[in-house]
Amino acid sequence: MDRNGIFAGSDPFALARTWLAEAEAQEPNDPNAIALGTVDADGLPNVRMVLLKEIETEAFVFYTNYDSRKGQEIAASGKAAFVLHWKSLRRQIRVRGLTEREEGPQADAYYASRSLKSRLGAWASRQSEPLSSREALMAEAAKVAVAKGPNPPRPPFWGGIRIRPVEIEFWADGAFRLHDRFRWSRETPDDPWLTQRLNP
Repeated sequence: MDRNGIFAGSDPFALARTWLAEAEAQEPNDPNAIALGTVDADGLPNVRMVLLKEIETEAFVFYTNYDSRKGQEIAASGKAAFVLHWKSLRRQIRVRGLTEREEGPQADAYYASRSLKSRLGAWASRQSEPLSSREALMAEAAKVAVAKGPNPPRPPFWGGIRIRPVEIEFWADGAFRLHDRFRWSRETPDDPWLTQRLNP
């Protein structure tokens, strides 16, 4: 298979890290922003932007409020998908896979690395629930600041979501819309990868 140049390599996670590093050097804002897709109980999709925080050896990790709509939908289905798209590089990566929570020391360390206001905000926001006003949210954040102090612990309802892919697709723009697409797929996250070139 003619998988060379920017597509070369035997490890899709290493390749994703390389592409992200290249995007970090060129993309003006949030090169790690992903459009995250989930489905509700009726199978109706939801998509929103979140920040990818880590590409592990065998998974992708982002963080969220587990009680949010996305958190609830992921808990119900155990599945999620996302796309990374970089206009500056004219490339994208699509991922589909199975999910698991990251609620241990890794989540604690990431939470502790955030600004104090962001940590307090995680406690104050009842993410995805109706809100009467911004003033009400700010008042809740002020109450949390008094109650939790300058070093609040990670909320039990907030942590990581790890996506273990069964499919990863690397896409690069081609002349005359004849794009290059390579799909890595496997039946389960523990199976070996099969790679295929796809029609644009």
